[in-house]
Amino acid sequence: MENNSLPLLVATGLCKSFGGIKAVHDARIEVAKGSITGLIGPNGAGKTTLFNLLSNFIRSDKGRVIFDGEPIQHLQPYQIAQQGIVRTFQVARTLSRLSVLENMLLAAQKQTGENFWQVQLQPHVVAKEEKQLTEQAMFLLESVGLAQKAHEYAGGLSGGQRKLLEMGRALMTNPKLILLDEPAAGVNPRLIDDICDRIVTWNRRDGMTFLIIEHNMDVIMSLCDRVWVLAEGQNLADGNPAEIQNNQKVLEAYLGK
Repeated sequence: MENNSLPLLVATGLCKSFGGIKAVHDARIEVAKGSITGLIGPNGAGKTTLFNLLSNFIRSDKGRVIFDGEPIQHLQPYQIAQQGIVRTFQVARTLSRLSVLENMLLAAQKQTGENFWQVQLQPHVVAKEEKQLTEQAMFLLESVGLAQKAHEYAGGLSGGQRKLLEMGRALMTNPKLILLDEPAAGVNPRLIDDICDRIVTWNRRDGMTFLIIEHNMDVIMSLCDRVWVLAEGQNLADGNPAEIQNNQKVLEAYLGK
């Protein structure tokens, strides 16, 4: 783990209302560089809405998001991705009629071949880049256990395999921070172990930073360095896993007392 005095991500005062409902109210979260940080809370706590605000899939009513020392709350989602934040979704999003490998290749950013004139004027450069990207994609597919399915339709993957593909596709962008929205939800227990092992490997070997929403407390408590808790759109607690497990307010929020 890397220890840095300044967090990689800091969000403060985030607010979002839908009609008269305050989905997120004055929320705050920090993610240290090189960490695996958890975000938990009861159903309806505002966790996915907070993810949407961090990545600007939804515009906040108020608040500020600082990523790698720069404000990003004014940027478009694709610009935030270019800055180094990528995210996955509760229901994995894949292009079912494309192959697993093609799904991976589409994620690579700023490809020379995307420019018509570059294709015409520098075909050798484009071909070399495509070869390099294919090698990178196959390496990542190997790391998520999907290399053997590279040329199969993505629509034929199981739910857990689609989540692994989505995680691999996120890595194709060379991100600084990955937001994982319930990576273990609806996944075969054996694949949950695979997903967790890969997150730990990417974190420890490659220094990848993660912010994870997850209802599976075993996953959160085994993976995370720090855990933030939301309830009714507001911060309830934060601390290391042991502190959160023994926090009476957190227990009451989950048990409804």
